[in-house]
Amino acid sequence: MELSPEAVNSLLEQGIALAYKIIPTLIYALLFYFIAKFIINKFIKGFGIILEKRDSNPSLNTFLIGLVKALLFVSLFIGLATILGVPMASFLAILGAAGLAIGLALQGSLSNFAGGVLILLFKPFKVGDVITGKGHTGSVSKIDILYTHMFTFDNKEVVIPNGSLANSDVVNISSQPTRRVDINVGVSYDTDIKKARAVIFEILKNDDRVHAEPAPVVWLNNFGDSSLDLVVRAWANREHVWPVYWDTMEKIKEAFDQNEIEIPFPQRVLHHVKEE
Repeated sequence: MELSPEAVNSLLEQGIALAYKIIPTLIYALLFYFIAKFIINKFIKGFGIILEKRDSNPSLNTFLIGLVKALLFVSLFIGLATILGVPMASFLAILGAAGLAIGLALQGSLSNFAGGVLILLFKPFKVGDVITGKGHTGSVSKIDILYTHMFTFDNKEVVIPNGSLANSDVVNISSQPTRRVDINVGVSYDTDIKKARAVIFEILKNDDRVHAEPAPVVWLNNFGDSSLDLVVRAWANREHVWPVYWDTMEKIKEAFDQNEIEIPFPQRVLHHVKEE
């Protein structure tokens, strides 16, 4: 089927009119994209430099940079869609449906994401802290947005989801510069309590790692089945807690042996009744 010259001319005119309408819009959209992308990259770079100067948590810095970058690029593509004439109601409906589907598929990951945000923002612990959480004790090596990595004292790496960690009890062992050393020791019932206390006080007094303030205490804590139970409490720098504990235990045993103070074994007193 051949087109008449009038039909050809009409199609050409419509094509030229459409080109005059579309080409400027495309050029404007391309200019908007490249200029906006350049500005976003410069902004993200400057934002990263500012965060580094603040000397904050590196994991938090990475998260904030990624979040700001994602929001800016989403805004960029919404702007492009607006320039190209995409109906925003339909566009937002598609985004909402996609977000709902992704959210349902990634419920666990989103919970970990929210937990990571809470940990990074409120900082109950940081990299390098020794914590107890979810039944594990160790040093925090890395805090990702989804998982917290820690090394136990026997050099095992433990990876804990942030969702469960943020919603459970966490003990930060290294948040304070000093900690209390608690030691329990039993002596026999015929022991002179004042003498035993004086022996222990002398051990603590001669240890430079034990703080004078707060002053160490030694008290009778319990009448046990086989012993009088003494509680020893002293304060030391957190890095000295376990060395002070182990050394003091050993010195108490040696000093009790020298002063003939008995640390009794578990024992029972039996009364035998003889029937006639």
